[in-house]
Amino acid sequence: MTSLIRNATDWIEALAEGEIKLHQLPKAFSRDEAAHIRREALQRISATSLHTIGCYTFDAKPAKCENFIGAIQIPVGVVGPIVVNGQAITAREQIYAPLATTEGALVASVSRGCSALYAAGGAVVRVEDIGITRAPVFRSSGIVQTQAFLAWIRSHYEEIKQLCEQGSAHLRLQDIEPAVVGTSIYLRFRFHSADAMGMNMASIACDRAIRQLITPETGVRCISISGNYCVDKKPAQVNFLNGRGKRIHAEAHLSADILRDILKTDATALCELQYRKNLLGSAMAGAIGCNAHHANILAAIFIATGQDVAQVAESAIGITCIEARENGGIYASVMLPDTPLGTVGGGTALDTQSEALALMGIVPGERKPGADVQRLAEILGALVLAGELSIMAAQASHHLVDAHVKLGR
Repeated sequence: MTSLIRNATDWIEALAEGEIKLHQLPKAFSRDEAAHIRREALQRISATSLHTIGCYTFDAKPAKCENFIGAIQIPVGVVGPIVVNGQAITAREQIYAPLATTEGALVASVSRGCSALYAAGGAVVRVEDIGITRAPVFRSSGIVQTQAFLAWIRSHYEEIKQLCEQGSAHLRLQDIEPAVVGTSIYLRFRFHSADAMGMNMASIACDRAIRQLITPETGVRCISISGNYCVDKKPAQVNFLNGRGKRIHAEAHLSADILRDILKTDATALCELQYRKNLLGSAMAGAIGCNAHHANILAAIFIATGQDVAQVAESAIGITCIEARENGGIYASVMLPDTPLGTVGGGTALDTQSEALALMGIVPGERKPGADVQRLAEILGALVLAGELSIMAAQASHHLVDAHVKLGR
């Protein structure tokens, strides 16, 4: 059949008739041409127009998406200026940040939080580079072989490290943390990966070390490159306690007049809400983390800047704190223990996401390795704090529903 096909029309017909599969188009077609052929065939099959999905402006070549047909467009709003007192950013800069969302009131709410932080002199933000993790699972014959295997890993750590870092200028193995249950052995490799989020780099490095060194030398079989002790894209206590990616701390002191004039609330109401909602409510629900809506800001920034959106599942396990201070003020902070981020690789290379990063002063190659992703992490910490302050204030003053009725319907 394929030898008889000469042009795009023939390929559309072949797809529509089920004679070939979506991934079997010739490599000679460009990404855009192949997407057009798939859309045309799918329109025939489904009797549904895919015209709007086919209207995209970015260069499709960097898109890491199989059976590509186009793009789903998500509205992008901007918040700011937000002032960040960090180590990659100073208070001299005024940052504007893009949020990609379909939730009415989110951008307005975070904007109000940014205004409150601006009036307070900005958010103090610090970032710890914990590193990305990958934890393959091995199967032993029992306790004796497990102990021998772990002893071998400890004594050959430098060889494993050298093999993991082979071929990468920036990937650095930090440690290997073991965990054992029955005959299952988990090795939690932890890497620093400069400006890359690093998950693929870590997986490739671990796979190389396992295939070329660990299994041949020990005879212990690897069951999977991921044993769920990493833990990637799932909320987990090990990440909450030990961290993953970036651990971000952001804080600010807000005076009584800022609470009254900008956030329309007061310290007493905010502190009671913090206690009964973020602390007791989260405990009653058995939640990992105690916060109002970290996930909202994380998802909006992740989509706008080309992060792996599924990692919001793990990144949203942070804690928000609000404490009363003298003269009716408050101390507010957020802690995000598990935030994988990257400014190179993956979706960050798409034109629209590159522009969103550039809006925040992040252009790959202009700073030393690791500086751009720290800058992004500092901005993200300040934005999450802004979002928490505003939504908590809205709930404390019973304005949340009114805002959604006005902006979100």
